[in-house]
Amino acid sequence: MSLEVMNEKMEKAIENLQDNYQEVRAGRANPAILNKVQVEYYGVPTPINQVASISVPEARLIVIQPWDKSIISQIEKAIEIADVGIHPVNDGQVIRLAFPELTEERRKEIVKDIKKMSEDAKIAIRNIRRDEMDEAKSRLKNSEISEDEERDLEDKIQKATDANVAKIDEIFAKKETEIMSV
Repeated sequence: MSLEVMNEKMEKAIENLQDNYQEVRAGRANPAILNKVQVEYYGVPTPINQVASISVPEARLIVIQPWDKSIISQIEKAIEIADVGIHPVNDGQVIRLAFPELTEERRKEIVKDIKKMSEDAKIAIRNIRRDEMDEAKSRLKNSEISEDEERDLEDKIQKATDANVAKIDEIFAKKETEIMSV
């Protein structure tokens, strides 16, 4: 594995963390929580954003307006099945998802959840580092590189790992502040 491949894998771990963070309900209306909702549309599971427009008119409200009014009940059912944590309100024309105020206790629970997500991302980064270090040691053992080259490679691997772990900590801190200040 090369350093470029290692860096790409580490970036993907961070992107995955950011995607997971988008789906966390932080008290503010965020259409990303509906990303995994699949609506049964003419017998085919279809992403909700392909059968309806999704808007956020207020900080704590998502409005879903289906393009085909006949599937409004299927959309409502799909949201309930997806268990996004909010009960949909159907008025026959649109579906509203109202986000309640978060209690201090719930905020702390959410912060624990995102902390675990960030720890999982750090573990992924460290596993990538371990694989790369093992690769460097085996290249040294097979006489493909010298001891100096192996040491330089290990230094570069460690610096990339430290930089990515710091990036994860920064992303976590930003999300924690967002959740605790809502």
